[in-house]
Amino acid sequence: MARNVEIKARIDDFSALYAKIALLADGVPELIDQDDTFFVCPHGRLKLRKLGPDSGELIFYKRADRAGPKTSFYSLSETQDPDGLRETLTLAYGSAGRVIKQRTLFMVGQTRLHLDRVKHLGDYLEFEVVLEDHETEEQGIAIAEDLLERLDIQRQELVDQAYVDLLRKQQHPR
Repeated sequence: MARNVEIKARIDDFSALYAKIALLADGVPELIDQDDTFFVCPHGRLKLRKLGPDSGELIFYKRADRAGPKTSFYSLSETQDPDGLRETLTLAYGSAGRVIKQRTLFMVGQTRLHLDRVKHLGDYLEFEVVLEDHETEEQGIAIAEDLLERLDIQRQELVDQAYVDLLRKQQHPR
């Protein structure tokens, strides 16, 4: 399975962070509308990402829920029928939640930097340091830590949960 090191942080000033990232980025950002449906999955997470009426990705991943850099193992399969696949998977496994967001994707070297505007949740920065087969988790963490420092992201801003969990917690506080 492919691997990356991920970090997520809550942000207060989308425009200011956009400007900082734009100075580091390898090129112009890509704007992507994403509609993610999560399914009940006992051994990790399974989500269907709808990118358009005839474009989507089924993504299985495993990662720890903790703040700071963490390794994620994932597998991705493309689909040309995201609505039909969503219906089938919901019937088979049950829905575990839905996350709708607008993502601004920047590339900085081997790192995908996402500025996410998450419906009903707010603005977040998420980045994924994509690891090559020969690279260690420690190398990815070093890259992630460097980016945290360069973007002046404070530890207290880091988030330890997936968007779907944050939304669920917001809807059903304990």
